[in-house]
Amino acid sequence: MNRVWRHPFVWTAFLLFITAACTSETDSPATTSQLEQHIQAQLDAIHQTANTAGKLFPGATLAIGMPDGRLLNFATGYDDIEQKLPMTPGARMPAGSIGKTFVAAVVLRMVEEGTLQLDDRVERWLGTNPWFHHLPNGESMTVRHLLNHSSGLIDHIFDKDSRFAGDIRSAFTANPATVSFNPKTFVQYALDREPLFPAGEGFHYSETGYLLLGMIIERASGSSYYDELTRRLIEPLNLTLTSAQNQRKFTGLAAGYAPQGRELFNLPHKVAEADEFSFDPSLEWTGGGVVSNSQDLVRWAQALFEARVISNESLKVMLTSIARPETARDAAGRMFGYGLGINIARTKHGTAYRHGGFFPGYNSMLAYYPDHHIAIAMQINADDTDIEAHFEAVTATLMNAVAARGTN
Repeated sequence: MNRVWRHPFVWTAFLLFITAACTSETDSPATTSQLEQHIQAQLDAIHQTANTAGKLFPGATLAIGMPDGRLLNFATGYDDIEQKLPMTPGARMPAGSIGKTFVAAVVLRMVEEGTLQLDDRVERWLGTNPWFHHLPNGESMTVRHLLNHSSGLIDHIFDKDSRFAGDIRSAFTANPATVSFNPKTFVQYALDREPLFPAGEGFHYSETGYLLLGMIIERASGSSYYDELTRRLIEPLNLTLTSAQNQRKFTGLAAGYAPQGRELFNLPHKVAEADEFSFDPSLEWTGGGVVSNSQDLVRWAQALFEARVISNESLKVMLTSIARPETARDAAGRMFGYGLGINIARTKHGTAYRHGGFFPGYNSMLAYYPDHHIAIAMQINADDTDIEAHFEAVTATLMNAVAARGTN
């Protein structure tokens, strides 16, 4: 979930300056070292300008996967403001809804094995639960509908009539550290609600639908989602900075600052420090549910979208099972649709497979540009940031440099 940029004049002037520098062949970075210096300077300027403008921007990590296999890593600002700890490229943060790309990949791997089918009725796997017949569109929705948000279910977190946010605020009021969650129970917030539309006939982003996917994965596999995720994806791809978000303590965890999360859920302003969350972060589960790092997210995107995780046939299905019409546009004017766990955007840099992530105290963004075989990931350790604008500024700089150097 991403905020609309609210300081356009400052950033437009800066972006025009940096873009002009990168567009000129004589001024474009000629070597990898010069490109890295150029991007590091831009990232530092983004951090400084945001803080000068009064925006909370503690620090950020950035990683770029180049088509020749090089991995460029960057960091700026602070890992912990109060302790004056500098951010490092290896710092870890929750990836928020980027975790949905992992959920989709696990499902597609199970489809390849014949354990699941995309057009399986959800009822086949969850119909014996006592609450199932209170689930809107329960008898008609499929696994595919859940993956591409065409199920007609509400999003229990942000639905205006859901009691979820109020219940979480109440639970956290006394002491967030004493509260634990079973996210499977959050499906209750969608029960006995009118469907937003018939299954398969619309689009509405739904965390609730992804919790149902987690239940289906566990029912079909006979093991926990996190066991399946670790066995199928994290360990084989050697994603050493990525792990299940099912505990409070993580080595290398950046401190997180939650102005938006505090407003939504009555959390402390500082939601993590000294490698430990101040609350149980497992409430997200298959709505996201991984702690990761920009480097690992880039490796993940390259492996996924270069068909090293799922087959070419499955990848094609992932990217063509679009629920929202591709004539739709987001706030930045990009045309896009939503496939199976991924946004497909038409940008001025070509097609982009993208996903953003919000988790209290953190913002993340990931994109893969298949025309260039380039992946970019950014994470910021605050949740009310202009990450979309910062990410786009760095992307424009990189792509202009790549175009000038003829590296596609």
